[in-house]
Amino acid sequence: MISPVAIAEQVYHIGIHGLTCPFCVYGAEKQLHKLDGVNEIESHLEQGLIVVKMHDGKTLEKPQVEKAIKKSGFSLNSFGLANK
Repeated sequence: MISPVAIAEQVYHIGIHGLTCPFCVYGAEKQLHKLDGVNEIESHLEQGLIVVKMHDGKTLEKPQVEKAIKKSGFSLNSFGLANK
């Protein structure tokens, strides 16, 4: 039996170096939306932070996030699960 925690929605905080304008955020969001399982993205330009909510049962791995952020022209500052 799968525990409810294993299939719960995962929320990740992704810190990005170089986010300075809404267009920068758009480019990063566009690449992140291409990743499998991404449900919703919320951006915080002032903190250089993007919050990614995944579909139930889906997770993100740091290497795939680093690749997406690099593809958008930026570098990853931090990556981790949000505290619930």
